[in-house]
Formats: sequence, structure tokens, C-alpha cells
Amino acid sequence: MILDPQAISPGAMYRFMIGIVLPRPIAFVSTIGSGGVLNVAPFSYFMPITNRPPLVGISINLRGGEHKDTLRNIRETGDFVVNAVSEPLLERVVKASGDWPREVDEFQLTGLTPVESDLVQSPRVGESPASLECRLHRVVELGDAFFTVGEIVRAHVAEDVLTDGRVDIAKLRPVGRLGEDGYSIVRDVVHHARPRAGPPSGGGG
Repeated sequence: MILDPQAISPGAMYRFMIGIVLPRPIAFVSTIGSGGVLNVAPFSYFMPITNRPPLVGISINLRGGEHKDTLRNIRETGDFVVNAVSEPLLERVVKASGDWPREVDEFQLTGLTPVESDLVQSPRVGESPASLECRLHRVVELGDAFFTVGEIVRAHVAEDVLTDGRVDIAKLRPVGRLGEDGYSIVRDVVHHARPRAGPPSGGGG
């Protein structure tokens, strides 16, 4: 099959992309609006960018031609929290992903616990095994999406997902996003060490 993005609808291109770029990590983003209404929503167009400074990026698309509550809140307060999604959280994360009205508090809707953050206004998700408090670094408009970059200013990790001070993926059981309504849970890990290249040999020409 050969696919020409210019010959298919944006919706068809979206379905193709989410079916081929996978599994995608999920950023369960919690925010608070200027009026005090809490919001938490999952985003799978999510990635680490650099560790100096520690930046993460989330692509937030328009919904029905309008900005999503998450982006509005981030612009109003200048911060957000990325909460990791583990297997026990999956059902409530999916429930939070609905097209709920702006006045709906997804914490109440899903029974999740908002926990006060240390350095930002947005709350953490108490049930998440790891949370990254982020200050807004910049928003870059790219097509119909808004690439939202945050700087990690504080991280919280539950002790029960650590082994020797490092996150243990077998304990974390992170959830990845697949195409359509599919999800994957990381249980099997295959280790392959990177080859070590020696220094360039001298001489030669």
C-alpha cells in the first residue's frame, strides 16, 4: 500500500498515524483553571525532549475547532502536572478522556484524588505512581495542534515502583496507547545492550 496524505481526509490520516506510531506513552495531565475547576485528561502525543533543562512536550489538538480545557488552563496558570498511567489507573484514565463540558471536574467524575503540588498550582493525581510538576516553557502552534512544552521543576515517584533507587518497569506496569480503543501494558521486557564503539583508529587517509 502507498498512502498519499494529500489524497485522504485528516481523520483518515490520524487513524493511520495512531495505528503505526505505537505504543505511545500517555501523559495524564492535571491542571486547574483560573476559576478553580480541576481538570485531568490523557494525551498520547507526548514525549521527553531534553534533560538539560528537563523538558517534556505534549501535542494538544483542537476539539471541535476550539481549544481543549487543558490548554486553556495551562495558559491561564502557566503550569501543569504530567501523571504516569499504570495498569490500575487505566479504567479511570479512559473515563476522564470523554468530551466532558468545561465545568466538569474529572477528579470528581473518576474518583481520583487531587493532591497539592509542591511548586505549581496544578494538583497531582494521588493514585499515579509518578508525577512531574511542570512550568510552561512555551506553546508552539503546529498545524491544528499546539505543542506544549513544560519544564519539570519537581518529580514525585512512589517507593513501591522503585528498585535500588530506580523506576522498575515491572513494578510500574505502564500503559501505552495503541490505535482505535487499544492499549498495551508493559509486562515483558527484552534487554539488548548498545554496542560500545572504540575510539577512532589513528592513521589512514
